[in-house]
Amino acid sequence: MLSIQKIFCPEIYQGRRKKKDYFEGWYFKQVSADQKHSIALIPGVSLNHKDPHAFVQVIISHNNPQDSTNFIDQKSTLVTDYYRFPLSDFSFRDKPFSIQIGKNIFSKRHIILNLHHDHLKIEGNLCLSGLKPIRKSLLYPNIMGFFGYLSFMECYHGIISMQHACSGQIHINGKEIVYLGGRGYIEKDWGHSFPKEYMWIQCNHFTKQKTAIMFSVAHIPFLGTAFKGFLCNLKIQEKEYRWATYNGSKIIKEVVDENKLFYLIKRKQFMLQIEAEIMDHGVLIAPKNGQMTHTIKEGLTGRVKIKLMNEKGDILYEDIGTSAGIEIVLKNF
Repeated sequence: MLSIQKIFCPEIYQGRRKKKDYFEGWYFKQVSADQKHSIALIPGVSLNHKDPHAFVQVIISHNNPQDSTNFIDQKSTLVTDYYRFPLSDFSFRDKPFSIQIGKNIFSKRHIILNLHHDHLKIEGNLCLSGLKPIRKSLLYPNIMGFFGYLSFMECYHGIISMQHACSGQIHINGKEIVYLGGRGYIEKDWGHSFPKEYMWIQCNHFTKQKTAIMFSVAHIPFLGTAFKGFLCNLKIQEKEYRWATYNGSKIIKEVVDENKLFYLIKRKQFMLQIEAEIMDHGVLIAPKNGQMTHTIKEGLTGRVKIKLMNEKGDILYEDIGTSAGIEIVLKNF
């Protein structure tokens, strides 16, 4: 059995007893107030017999191509990079939560960056405040619901903050990016491997500021068989809606291709329609049996349209979001 503290507090390091075929990664996304600059930071560890190491993975989106070459070498509005560290450079604390990889520190209050490659140098300090965690209960201790109590899942998922404020500065190749009035999101994954097929959407930049959504659907191995599982958490003001396989929700309609997706999901009296489109993407490294060997595509400037309806189809709320993180990994979906 997993410890209760780990189940209810997914942000803390879960892998202290793991030795092989294991990964753990945190996802910190920050978007500037004008939405011209987005950066997702993925610190983590890869535990396996071939290549054990710690890492910080970075995806940067810059929506001002006129001066993009001031901080990246190619004429591109999006760049990714992977910074490797010896496993001995990784350390953690549970209370208050923090992890450190080399000179880089990540917590629920601040981020300190000191990442150096010849072509991409990133330094900075960000302060995080007003974190919005998801609703929890004894039956649903985290976003995975009662599946979070099981110790044999291929991949676990946790949401630490649906949205929060971020401020500070990041210097990318000497160019200062100011995040005063910025907005952030924090989640994490851990286990053996990413699902072989999945979709993931995260957005907290809607026209109405206190709206945020996370949606994911994936191939889930389970006790010698497999199923398509999904979960969705929608926060509107202080109201939270949850659709998930574990609470009896259903996928009514699904249309997916490499860059777009459409879902209609239902639970009891509430239906949610989600349309999303990747606008650009970069290549990230994903785990397979603990090794960071697979590649996936992620964008940070996607568009999302949501429509909340009652069972009669009456629209209760609708909105359009930008600066969305979107991943689409297709096999047989």
